Amino acid sequence: MVLLILLLVLAAAVIGTPLADRLLGRNAGWLLAAVLLALAGVVLSLAPSVLADGRSIEFTQPWMPQIGVELRLRMDGVGWLFTLLVTGVGALIMAYSTRYFPKGRRLGFYFLMTLFAFAMTGLVLADDVVLLFVFWELTTIASFYLIGLSGPSASRPAIRTFLLTAMGGLALLTAVVLMALRVGTTQLSVILADPVWSQDTAFATTVAVLVLLAAFTKSAQFPFHYWLPDAMAASTPVSAYLHAAAMVKAGIYLLMRFTPAFSDVAVWNAALITFGLITAVLGAVFALQQHDLKKLAAYSTVSQLGLLVAVIGVGTEAALVAATVHTLAHALFKAALFMMVGVIDHQVGTRDLRELGGLARRMPVSAGVTVLSVLSMAGIPPLLGFVSKENVFKGLLEAPGPEWAGALAGTAAVVASVFTFAYSFRFAHGTFWGSPRGTTDVREARTTFLAGPAVAAGAGLVLGLAVPTLNQLAERATADTAGGDHPAELTLWHGLSVDLFMSLAAIGLGAVLVWWTASGERLAGRTLFPVTGPTVFEALHEGVIRLGHRVGDLTRSDSPTRHLVVPILVLIALTVAVTVTGIDVPDHFGETTDTVDWLLVALAVVAVIGAVVTGSRMAGLVMVGIAGFTTALWLFLLGAYDVALTQLVVEILTVVIAALVLRRLPKRFHKVPRSRTVLTALVAAAAGVSAAMGAYFLTGRRDISETGQYFLDHSVEDTGGSNVVNTILVDYRAMDTLGELVVLGVAGLIIIAVLNSSGLLPSHGDRRVVVSRNSAAYDADDNTLIMRAVSYSLLPLLVIWSVYLMLRGHNDVGGGFIAGLVGGAGFALVYLAAPSAEVARIRLAYPMIIGVGILVAVFSGLLGYFDGSFLRPLHTELDLPLGDYAHITTALVFDVGVYLGVVGVILTALNQLGLDESRPGDSTLGIMAPTPDQPPASTPDQDPGNHPEDPLDVASNGGSR
Repeated sequence: MVLLILLLVLAAAVIGTPLADRLLGRNAGWLLAAVLLALAGVVLSLAPSVLADGRSIEFTQPWMPQIGVELRLRMDGVGWLFTLLVTGVGALIMAYSTRYFPKGRRLGFYFLMTLFAFAMTGLVLADDVVLLFVFWELTTIASFYLIGLSGPSASRPAIRTFLLTAMGGLALLTAVVLMALRVGTTQLSVILADPVWSQDTAFATTVAVLVLLAAFTKSAQFPFHYWLPDAMAASTPVSAYLHAAAMVKAGIYLLMRFTPAFSDVAVWNAALITFGLITAVLGAVFALQQHDLKKLAAYSTVSQLGLLVAVIGVGTEAALVAATVHTLAHALFKAALFMMVGVIDHQVGTRDLRELGGLARRMPVSAGVTVLSVLSMAGIPPLLGFVSKENVFKGLLEAPGPEWAGALAGTAAVVASVFTFAYSFRFAHGTFWGSPRGTTDVREARTTFLAGPAVAAGAGLVLGLAVPTLNQLAERATADTAGGDHPAELTLWHGLSVDLFMSLAAIGLGAVLVWWTASGERLAGRTLFPVTGPTVFEALHEGVIRLGHRVGDLTRSDSPTRHLVVPILVLIALTVAVTVTGIDVPDHFGETTDTVDWLLVALAVVAVIGAVVTGSRMAGLVMVGIAGFTTALWLFLLGAYDVALTQLVVEILTVVIAALVLRRLPKRFHKVPRSRTVLTALVAAAAGVSAAMGAYFLTGRRDISETGQYFLDHSVEDTGGSNVVNTILVDYRAMDTLGELVVLGVAGLIIIAVLNSSGLLPSHGDRRVVVSRNSAAYDADDNTLIMRAVSYSLLPLLVIWSVYLMLRGHNDVGGGFIAGLVGGAGFALVYLAAPSAEVARIRLAYPMIIGVGILVAVFSGLLGYFDGSFLRPLHTELDLPLGDYAHITTALVFDVGVYLGVVGVILTALNQLGLDESRPGDSTLGIMAPTPDQPPASTPDQDPGNHPEDPLDVASNGGSR
């Protein structure tokens, strides 16, 4: 339960951050630091159980039981270490932030930092691969926003970081799916212990590569190393927490966690050691070149992470001991170093080494804290970094492979450490000693500002002197990753050994490098490679965008021909391929057709031919509607009543709404060349024959699927409903339906936004004519009298019928979508019966109806949490003689939301497309009234030359529909 409390407290801190920021401003960091410090104390209190007794603390709570995903938390030695780093270092940086930022509110920063702490804690405690992935992606999102908070200049670095780490997240997601499907569970500890890793080399290699890609992108390993220095656009507290102690360590955690599964996979060891050492050397060389202290610290982080990755790749007990200790040491000295960069920048006004120097006298405490940090980073005794670096050397000497592999790996690590010593010296000496090169009006920072980095740097010294106290941690973490019990022998002095001489060589050669390069000045600013990481990324990014544009250009057109050419060609090609290769004809074709089928086919053919040959847009719409009604009738005869009723009502509404659109287009189709007519006719015929052959030859080739049979057999038992179509929509796949409802609602809102912003085309035949009210042919008010009389009676009946269809949908033909269409059809009837667009306007708040529909559906989903998960239907039985209708479920509430959403979108289409706001004057009587400053136009009786081409055109312009 203590693990859940850790997460709940952090979640409460995230929620409470806005109030704390409002009341305390930047000092809200003290409160958040206290919360994180208290949680770090809780983690320390668990050390006897986790480290001394070797007992893992676990917690399990159902989350998505339908697919076997649970809220599983587990803290072993590795989880204990990383949880302590997240909370402990997080507390120091929150306190540091209270003096780094100017006075005022810092809502975005504190909210996102606390959210990140929550995500990282969940990540290192997750014992479910799905949960691990969710928290992994949450760290990516929080990091993106934290980098972007720094202003416009941080926009591109934030995007580059997000896209790269998100790519790694997709690799991790793929690995999660593969592992869950193959092992049959999402529990991480069970997956890691499964024998499949040693039995199926191909599968293990595939998953290992995916995990490597995820870890390399998150921990900035070559060739993805460039994002971390690029992310230095973020504020210094963000860099100190995310890019030194937490986010980049997520990749290290992932590698340590999966080592038990992949330790015997050759590509795993080879990739970690090779890319880790390349990253270590490159990062160290680039760090020595930097003038900006923050960039120097960033590249040094890349280098140290490379050493960690390489030693994890070795996979032996000694190597994993080194990885554990160096993870702790690096978090301490690098967090302290980043915070000191902020102190220097804050007090001096610059962090450029060319403008610094001689600050030790004016900032002695800052100088001392910085020296402790860089000494630990350089591996100088008695700091913890010295002990961890020696163990890294010792671990790399055990690299698997040929005998020379260990020597080569150790040599590369020494080379990286030589440069580490040089840039560490440059950092401290160039800032605090030498000749002053900038302003002399500098004073020491406040104690509260220095407290955070001082504690972190001091901890490195204390733990270095008392390093045997870390033996239990190293032993437990090694047992969790390598298995078995391996005694850790951490000490400052363990006699003359190869790793000691390697440390001495790194220090000695580092001093020579400092002398030879004049503290790095000879290398600083030089270009070693013709391109940089961000440049390569931007080139690839722009290339992908250009490729996307070119692919989109294939169909980016208002012409339907451009859109249809690809699917039609694919359809014809498939037909040709099947015809050439041959296909077996089923034996039961004689039983699949009936006489009425051919009658319906004939009717559909006539409708299609009519739509093709007519020159009138309205006639074409009528013909297409007939084809749709024929299809609906066919579905009725086949027994698909739900689909048939839906098809029927959709056809009605499509014709109505399409007619409103056609009023604003020319009455007749434009002329096309005969050659084009012949070509399109051939293409259409080929596509039609292909579709017909496909339907004919493929019908009845397989029985009902297992999933379909399950729905038929278990829908009543699972959902209490006998209408399988409806139960699938609102019970089994309610999340999909909710998504579709949201898309439908957004479409309705887009109709409002687009049409109100751009305006509508005027109705065709828009002429300023006044017609005689004595002519019945032109009197919209009289012509719609019968329809109005009918609509007054039918609208209540249609609404009642729609509600009935909604209520019965769980057990019989109906449901929220069909009911919404029927209700919308009733409103469409009222609209059509009105004499004018203004009278026809249905004065309901249709955007609100759409929103209420979505909210009702979401609310019904929240009710499901009473039974364990979102959108899980709740059921009850009424003690009434109502038969199947005595069964009540929250799926009905969900259907109400669907009903409202559909009705709202239909009302939106009718009101927005039907009202002709583009025409001046008054059109309520079916005539165009003259404006005050214009004389009335002549009537048809007065001026025969002003007769419209078609009297019906005037009637349609007047609003009669």
